[in-house]
Amino acid sequence: MTNNDLPPGADEPHAPRRADFGADFLWGCATSSYQIEGAGAVDGRVESIWDRFAATPGSIRDGSSGHVACDHYHRWPEDLDIGRDLGLNAYRFSIAWPRIFDGTSGRPNEKGLDFYSRLVDGMLERGLQPWATLYHWDLPQWLQDRGGWAARSTVDAFLEFADAMTRRLGDRVSHWITHNEPWCTAILGNYEGWHAPGLKDFGTALQVAHHVLLSHGKAVPLIRAIVPDAKVGIALSLHPLRSASADPRDVAAMERHDGMRYRWFLDPLYGRGYPATTLAQVGEAAPVVLPGDMDAIAAPTDFLGVNYYFPETVADAPGHGPLGTRVLPAQGETTSLGWPVAPQGLAELLARVDRDYRPGPLYVTENGACYDDVVGTDGAVRDTARRRYLMRHLAALRQAVADGVPVKGYFAWSLLDNFEWAEGYLRRFGLVHVDYATQQRRLKDSAKWYRAFLGRN
Repeated sequence: MTNNDLPPGADEPHAPRRADFGADFLWGCATSSYQIEGAGAVDGRVESIWDRFAATPGSIRDGSSGHVACDHYHRWPEDLDIGRDLGLNAYRFSIAWPRIFDGTSGRPNEKGLDFYSRLVDGMLERGLQPWATLYHWDLPQWLQDRGGWAARSTVDAFLEFADAMTRRLGDRVSHWITHNEPWCTAILGNYEGWHAPGLKDFGTALQVAHHVLLSHGKAVPLIRAIVPDAKVGIALSLHPLRSASADPRDVAAMERHDGMRYRWFLDPLYGRGYPATTLAQVGEAAPVVLPGDMDAIAAPTDFLGVNYYFPETVADAPGHGPLGTRVLPAQGETTSLGWPVAPQGLAELLARVDRDYRPGPLYVTENGACYDDVVGTDGAVRDTARRRYLMRHLAALRQAVADGVPVKGYFAWSLLDNFEWAEGYLRRFGLVHVDYATQQRRLKDSAKWYRAFLGRN
């Protein structure tokens, strides 16, 4: 049986119920600005690193960009209506920095501020608690031209951006995520080169990671000073890890990978500094750290966001990459991106984070699956595999909650099909199908299941 011909109702006898979670549990969907907004040159928005990257031949699989995307900038009332009608009580969105500062005037762009103000008002009118992410990868190109996140001055620019947004929205937005997935910002964008800005230097990537973490830590007290009741955190992309075999070399490789993929971000956030063993392994590529940096990074937060998609299986691979490790291709059930489907990994990951760091409340800030959806002749999108994916992952989440892990909310990725970064529009993660030619939205079967789970008819 393949991923896409699972029978309707598979696993439903074991499906979770909303009542399995607390009455105050948050249920949402997540989106990001560059992936859905479009309006690439509207109302004072300037170029981002993703605009420049997408314009570079060979960077995006289908040669597309986020210039139009889902046209959410103009269609946001319809999209928020969909969220309300699904029964969501929270909505995670991100703010496009290039809409706010153009690099020349020194003042925030009122039209950009007004857009997000209207958007937040629209959420509140529909009973959706706004969860604002300040940085979801769309750095203004003018800052990249000055060194990007590898330049310490970008930390100061981020604080100016955070100041402007919290002053405008802080009377209505209490939940703030400083950064989405710093590992991706650093490694995918500056070492592996298949995300913007497309650089391939390990030392640069580690300096980027340090400055992203530093900007997070410095933004925490700034946000709280402006929004006294603010809840501030960060969202990390994390994977449970397995060694390819019991061979001591593979086990050691997994531990090296864990040091960079997992502990390089969590350890400093919780006051332990960079892992000493990993720091020694990266050698001269280690970032420049100034006095006071690590204390700033470890600013106490109110929650941790965990983005979970799949576990990674790691093998020893001498000469492969800076740490001599390799993540093996998935075996067994996968999504159309080749990512393994492993619901139990979610419970395992949340338990580890809670046990090792005691970060307080945990939120699953992203979880979802990519499948090759087809619109039927009747207009239906029968994404049975995605529906089953949601069902099984929420069952794992139920287990984590029952085991005492302080998980307080779940945001499905994503509300809409969208511009999927280097994959362009070839991949679909949405609960809602988007016809990019007409911008028509259609609820997939997964969205209808989520709506039923949340208690809406």
